[in-house]
Amino acid sequence: MRTLKPDPETRFRALYAGAYADVLRFAQRRVHPSHAEDVVADAFLVAWRRLDSAPADSDDARAWLFGITRNCLLNTRRGIGRQDALAVRLADVTPVAPVAAAEDEAVAWRLDLAAAWRALTPAEQETIALTVFDGLNSGQAARVLGVTATSYRLRLLRARRALRRHLGPGSPAGTLTDLGFDPATRMEARP
Repeated sequence: MRTLKPDPETRFRALYAGAYADVLRFAQRRVHPSHAEDVVADAFLVAWRRLDSAPADSDDARAWLFGITRNCLLNTRRGIGRQDALAVRLADVTPVAPVAAAEDEAVAWRLDLAAAWRALTPAEQETIALTVFDGLNSGQAARVLGVTATSYRLRLLRARRALRRHLGPGSPAGTLTDLGFDPATRMEARP
């Protein structure tokens, strides 16, 4: 007995409903928020055209959409001539009144982290962002970048080392763990 495959429109609607918010956040971290919706619209247009090559698994389809969105972003950047690589906001720091020492320390740490983030190359930012902000495992992130999972894990290792180097000695390891870094291992904590 054959199972009926949903028609393309139904399949696309389900894909869109399940992934739109994640794809929009993915784009917003990489371009000015006012341009993100346009990029996402372009990405879903490409996804519609290539629907036959979309993975059946929802997590893999999400990574597939991230890859399409990334390519749309690259095309947009080339087209407009922007050299801005990645605009991820780590800290929305506003002046605060003096508070407890622990809170002052946390604000100082966020400022240090934001400065270290800006010191990373765009490729290092992208590599870390795929795991930490987008929640992709190494296989999914590798698909977004068009590399093997092993290559991605190596890139992630190097990007994390660079971030630690820019943070300097004595940076709180707990905060790195909060950002998806496992100081006990060299690779990502997630499979």
